[in-house]
Amino acid sequence: MSEDGTVSRAPGEGGRLLSWAFRHLAGPAEGVQGAVQGGSAEAREAWKRDLAERKRYTREQRERRRAAREARNG
Repeated sequence: MSEDGTVSRAPGEGGRLLSWAFRHLAGPAEGVQGAVQGGSAEAREAWKRDLAERKRYTREQRERRRAAREARNG
C-alpha cells in the first residue's frame, strides 16, 4: 500500500471487479486433491474412453458429410 492508502497494481492485473470475480468464481487452488490428474485411475480411464469415443464419432460425422458432399457434386 502506498502512503495515501491505495494499493498499487501491476499493469494488466485488473481492477476491483476482476479481483472479485477471480476470488469468488475461480474457487480455491488448493484443497481439491487429484483434480488435475482426474482423481482415481478408473476415472482417468473412463475419461480416456469417453474422449476416444467422441473423437471416433466426430471422425464418422466428417466422413459422412464428405461422402454426402461428393455424392451431390460428383
